[in-house]
Amino acid sequence: SKFDLAYISLDGNIGCLVNGAGLAMATMDIIKLYGGNPANFLDVGGGATAEKVTEAFKLMLKNPKLEAILVNIFGGIMKCDVIAEGVVQAAREVQLNVPLVVRLEGTNVKLGKQILADSGLTIISAGNMADAAQRVVIAAAQKT
Repeated sequence: SKFDLAYISLDGNIGCLVNGAGLAMATMDIIKLYGGNPANFLDVGGGATAEKVTEAFKLMLKNPKLEAILVNIFGGIMKCDVIAEGVVQAAREVQLNVPLVVRLEGTNVKLGKQILADSGLTIISAGNMADAAQRVVIAAAQKT
């Protein structure tokens, strides 16, 4: 696609939005470890802009089985505050109607988490990958 998203649909109910193929694979594995099932492989690549995140949410929301979304982003070059602003903007634009768990790590992570907390949206913040996986599996189970 023109948004440079690597997207593969799977059989599960937990949407994954991750930057980097390696982290995406690890994210899917840890979701399985905690009893969940990934709905997709989605690598947004290096730049998780608001437009890219919005497009990624739209792709995932086309799946009728989707019951929760996990955003797992490591912000190196791409700063966590910019990513957080993109996630908030995208969630508002698509009127997200499934639980959203966000795990940010990297540059400006405190500012990024503050942006999520101050957004007024119901965003579940996670401290690390295991925490994120557990939270999204629980959120998806409560949705059904």
